[in-house]
Amino acid sequence: MIKRGKQAQSGQVKLTFSVPVDQAPGGLSVVGDFNDWDPYAHPMQVKRDSYELTVTVPADRPICFRYLADGGVWFDDVDADYHDQHGGHLRPVAQSVEADDEPLAVSA
Repeated sequence: MIKRGKQAQSGQVKLTFSVPVDQAPGGLSVVGDFNDWDPYAHPMQVKRDSYELTVTVPADRPICFRYLADGGVWFDDVDADYHDQHGGHLRPVAQSVEADDEPLAVSA
């Protein structure tokens, strides 16, 4: 699950990522273009029965991300706005997605 915060005057927005612990026993990180794909930059913390992490990103551009579980297992979030061979893409500020929207630009 992904929760989007409200855009701040600074042009930043907080994103909260949440994944049930049973999907990745052992550990999990959020890895993406916002942290230069560094698997150690954003390890998720266990909160009750899920891993959670909140990051602050620019609100004006889509981000590309994936989850990395212990053992080198990559997986995508079903709540991403768009998926392709590079992972999930997310518009940090909630926007409606029309059927005829162009795919988001891939950055990585």
